[in-house]
Amino acid sequence: MARSERKLVAVLAADVVGYSRLMGADEAGTLLHLKTLRAEVIDPKIAQFKGRLVGTAGDSLLIEFQSAVDALQCAVETQNRITASDTNLPEGRRMTFRMGLNSGEVIVDGTTIYGDCVNVAARLEKVSKPGGVVIGRSVYDQVKGKVPYTFVDLGEQAMKNIAGPVHAYRVQTEERDYPEPSTSITSNDDLPLPFKPSVAVLPFTNMSADPEQDYFSDGIAEDLITELSRSQSLFVIARNSSFVFKGQSVNTTEVGRKLGVRYVVEGSVRKAGARVRITAQLIEAATGNHVWAERYDRNLEDLFAVQDEVTERIAWALVGKVGAAEIVRTRQTQTSLSAYDSFLRGLDSIHRFTEKDTVSGVEFLKRTLGLEPDSSRAHAWLADAYATLSVFRADEDMKVLAMQSALRAIELGDASGLAEAVVAALHGWKKDFDVAETHWQRALKLGSTNPIVLVWVGYICLWGGQLAMAREIGERLRRLSPLEHRDVHELLAFVYYLLGEYESSLDSFRRWDNNNYDRGFANLAACLGQLGRTQEAIAAWGRCLEHKPGFTLGDYKRGSPYRRQEDVEHWLEGLRKAGISD
Repeated sequence: MARSERKLVAVLAADVVGYSRLMGADEAGTLLHLKTLRAEVIDPKIAQFKGRLVGTAGDSLLIEFQSAVDALQCAVETQNRITASDTNLPEGRRMTFRMGLNSGEVIVDGTTIYGDCVNVAARLEKVSKPGGVVIGRSVYDQVKGKVPYTFVDLGEQAMKNIAGPVHAYRVQTEERDYPEPSTSITSNDDLPLPFKPSVAVLPFTNMSADPEQDYFSDGIAEDLITELSRSQSLFVIARNSSFVFKGQSVNTTEVGRKLGVRYVVEGSVRKAGARVRITAQLIEAATGNHVWAERYDRNLEDLFAVQDEVTERIAWALVGKVGAAEIVRTRQTQTSLSAYDSFLRGLDSIHRFTEKDTVSGVEFLKRTLGLEPDSSRAHAWLADAYATLSVFRADEDMKVLAMQSALRAIELGDASGLAEAVVAALHGWKKDFDVAETHWQRALKLGSTNPIVLVWVGYICLWGGQLAMAREIGERLRRLSPLEHRDVHELLAFVYYLLGEYESSLDSFRRWDNNNYDRGFANLAACLGQLGRTQEAIAAWGRCLEHKPGFTLGDYKRGSPYRRQEDVEHWLEGLRKAGISD
């Protein structure tokens, strides 16, 4: 007797709500509507997330996926697209689906699948509300922390013909009813709240007479972000998204909605002579209520103690004594204000992400280390700056300096993960991906919510052919930094391209604010070539040549850090389709 083939999959069961009623009212119209939704929404989404339709029965669908994350994203995005496509129809003619998602072992029989996993998915679908998605515990355990959704615990559900109860969760994707904001903020859709206490630290207002002191107030806010991010009990929005609101008068309720956080920190800094006044307040975003506020008048030499105090007070207000204790205080206790001042100026320059500003950042960080030679933070950021310069200049000497600085930061106990990430990237550039993985795994342990670490690791996975991991990191970055349009969408544009998702890739290319990266323009040209948009592709290639005169496909190939030759050829294929050749 032949042994049955078994495999582990995620199974999505979907069913039309009130299908018999719709058919009774308009049989031909209902069939056409379902076929249209299949052709224009459902089937393309299944293909996008690498699913396989294994069963249909009139109004129901059964789909298998290799990844629970892909299955969940497919379900949520499909529901959203169906709702949007039916907006203009009378309510009685709209077609709504329930969806249930489970994962586990199935038996393969020809083109379809059987087993308890399939049966539980079908039962979970019955628990779902119209337009909703309900998942089982097996899926929840695989997707938590990896997707930008929250989950409502529905508890144990007794299900017909299923031995034992099934723990179910409803996927929370609805808009929340908040007051209309007074100031509009351009962003993606409002985001759900994560499980952890969540906070965004807005740029502190510079109240000093000198506008050139902005770097100082920005540095105070950035230090708070860094320190709070070290707590495993907090979800902290990354700097680049928080700082979108710099210089704006915004409604904290809207900030909370757009960034998907429960709390917002605001503050101001007034620096005059040898004195500084810092004010900080913690606000519950949905209500505008002040949870905590304080003002600090200090001598500048007390600045580090003030920052520690402010950080600890915010952590206590958010998660109590445990959360405060979890903030690992590994930052060097620098006593020289001029060293700290140089450090802040260095970060301010690096964040502008141009070659000229990065050079300036290197000089400020070297000045910091001249005064505080054992600052692991300064060594780690100097390594990052040198590595960035090596990209701008294609300079191997910069990579050597980056490695020296990163190893010194690690030796001094850098706890941010940044130095390990830079070391990993440097090994990745040399195509020593096994060593690179050892370092990026360490980097993720230290800085699992550090956006700079995630960006580096995302690229190493991209170069090494670990595209699923690169995509997962890109999606995590998008949640940590929802308003960031540079690092996040640059990475996602490249990942989606190599996954063959050219429309998604182009969307990320359009969102990415690329002003000066020559290979970025070359990659955009390849994406446009794959989509048959030849004239736009040639224009993008022209932008590449503006920044890198004489650049050829041979240069592109020689400078590509990809482990797999097929990934390099994939990019070259797109360029050739656009008519670009040597």
